[in-house]
Amino acid sequence: MVPERKLTVVQVLPALESGGVERGTLEVGKYLAGQGHRSIVISAGGRLVDQLVREGSEHVAWAIGRKSLLTLALVPRLRRFLREQRVDILHARSRLPAWIAYLAWRGMDPATRPHFVTTVHGPYSVNAYSAVMTRGERVIVISEMIRDYVLKNYPATDPDKLRLIYRGVDPAEFPYGYRPAEGWLAGWYRNFPETRGKRLVTLPARVTRWKGQEDFIELLARLKDQVPDLHGLLVGDIKEGKDRFLDELKAKAAERGVLDRITFTGHRSDLREVMAISAVVLSLSRAPEAFGRVSLEALSLGRPVLGYDHGGVGEQLAALLPEGTVPVGDLNTLVGCLAAWLAEPPLPAAGNPFTLESMLGDTLIVYHELARSSGSQTLLTQLPNTNL
Repeated sequence: MVPERKLTVVQVLPALESGGVERGTLEVGKYLAGQGHRSIVISAGGRLVDQLVREGSEHVAWAIGRKSLLTLALVPRLRRFLREQRVDILHARSRLPAWIAYLAWRGMDPATRPHFVTTVHGPYSVNAYSAVMTRGERVIVISEMIRDYVLKNYPATDPDKLRLIYRGVDPAEFPYGYRPAEGWLAGWYRNFPETRGKRLVTLPARVTRWKGQEDFIELLARLKDQVPDLHGLLVGDIKEGKDRFLDELKAKAAERGVLDRITFTGHRSDLREVMAISAVVLSLSRAPEAFGRVSLEALSLGRPVLGYDHGGVGEQLAALLPEGTVPVGDLNTLVGCLAAWLAEPPLPAAGNPFTLESMLGDTLIVYHELARSSGSQTLLTQLPNTNL
């Protein structure tokens, strides 16, 4: 069998600060470099650039996600770059960069241009602007929910070019049955002494109205007498301008008599450890998550997850812990399930199928599938190379 040839892959996205799209970009870049391929990322930069480069990718600092007509000036520049760098795959992960990429790609010779891939990371607003995410020669969808969203809202999309590739977690990073080190526990209880000796229920989500913090407070209020040692953790950052909502949450918690039973931790870089000491992890988003990687991380750790039964989280629970699904907004069922679980918690199935290795391997399969579909590389390799 002839081995697959080495590829040059360019991923484009607005910036590399934080978030699921950014994390996936770094994971793909590291994997490509480790397999001997050339990985290039174009973005405005950010705090993750150092890690990206350290893991073997190259970074090109262009403001390709800037919402300005001036960004269109990048179209011919990108077109030249793709030719000069002999790019095999152009992978767009966000709408405005996807438009720049698409316009550059469309203006190239079909016989020699790279192949165009997009990933639909969420249920974007349905309009012509978002439609660019369906224009890839292959369109990666990250859950069945997102596949259904694309087919329903963009019926002209050829279903044969869709590729379902679930996001994944590394079981070595989130091992089943993981327990934090004693040093970490000592530091945790020093910072949050109110959690010592309590049964912790955690909602890991940024503080915003649709993520379910209000349901979380009501849940604790309904169980405060039945489970006196229950304590809630709201773990997530507070976006600029959301302080007012945080104040509303605290006022609601005080009104329901559970303010002293909730810890607002803010953003935590040790979420793995926090979830590992939790009795139950919750996913209460009122709008469906496209995938919900944090819930999968908890399940990978072997922690029980109770979640509203929609979106990617519902798909994860169906595979790993079906009894963890709750109808959206059904607080009575949620209260009953949590009370029962605190008495006798179920264990998620071991052997999580949503692995990082599967995600990365399937992505590379898509790239190779396209690279094999044309003979354009014979022409591309005749073009001169230039340094970045």
